Amino acid sequence: MQKFNFALKAGFLALSLGAATVSYAVDLTGAGATFPYPIYAKWADVYSTKSNVKLNYQSIGSGGGIKQIENKTVDFGASDKPLKQDELDKNGLAQFPTVVGGIVPVVNIPGVASGDLKLSGEVLANIFLKKITKWNDPAIKSLNPSLALPDSNITVVHRSDGSGTTFVFANYLSKVSKEWNDKVGADTSISWPCGIGGKGNEGVASYAQRVKYSIAYVEYAYAKQNALPVVTMQNRDGEFVSPSIDSFQSAAQYAEWDKAPGFYEILTNEPGKATWPIAGATFILMQKTQAKTDSAKEVLKFFSWGYNAGDKLAKSLDYVPMPASVVTLIQNSWKTSIKGADGSAVWNDSMVQK
Repeated sequence: MQKFNFALKAGFLALSLGAATVSYAVDLTGAGATFPYPIYAKWADVYSTKSNVKLNYQSIGSGGGIKQIENKTVDFGASDKPLKQDELDKNGLAQFPTVVGGIVPVVNIPGVASGDLKLSGEVLANIFLKKITKWNDPAIKSLNPSLALPDSNITVVHRSDGSGTTFVFANYLSKVSKEWNDKVGADTSISWPCGIGGKGNEGVASYAQRVKYSIAYVEYAYAKQNALPVVTMQNRDGEFVSPSIDSFQSAAQYAEWDKAPGFYEILTNEPGKATWPIAGATFILMQKTQAKTDSAKEVLKFFSWGYNAGDKLAKSLDYVPMPASVVTLIQNSWKTSIKGADGSAVWNDSMVQK
């Protein structure tokens, strides 16, 4: 699609073509969320030059990633919707977070620059509920008295596939709008009251670029790399905040990973004057009992490297890395949650990658 996604896919193509001259000892497969695709692609590219490991990650959406890891067709799945402990236990899965990022509403309104349009959670929900259908609706104008808004119909763009990005976005709307919570709710797939669907963050971003007078939601890296005008959102404390790594970090500080069974945490509508209201972590899912122990070790070594050496790369794409204390919690959890067929631990501290 756009320059950003093409560049990432080109990186994987180069890795694949390079196989003619570069021999990889290990090929790892993962599938799922499009939200973290930019950072996983970047990590995979750099890591392949430092190890004898090639990672093939399919950005097919969280729903697809969950299904593939449940069916044991990949080494790991990825989802922006965390699974509760009973869901993990039912399917024999372990779960851990990798980075925190932000979901951002983006608009295509001629003459309206990035950050100019201000919205509250309630108004955003009413747009996606099709209660507000014009850009010059009084509810929008009251938040933007100095902005020249057109008398044009709003086109809503949403995800068409099972998506953790959708879950995070809909979870936020459920917290700020009782009507949304009662009528629509939050899940990876929902019955949209209106709009057109795009597959993946990539597909939604493409529609948002092409369809005038549209509004959509994407992970922040896609908005930045595709130059999509973002909305300034009113947060829980009543402050209007722009999306940034700092405002995502403000939300991330409220996560209580040490108290969350299975690292289950949702970071929408958190308090704080500087907090971006639509933030969320993205998660890796692995089988608790590993038939391919060597591959499992390499997956954990890859993410260990991402935590310890890939944090600068994460920040460069506006993701918030996990704090060192949380990384320790995660790696300690691997010792007991992920085991080989003989019951022995797959991970030990000597395998930490830096």
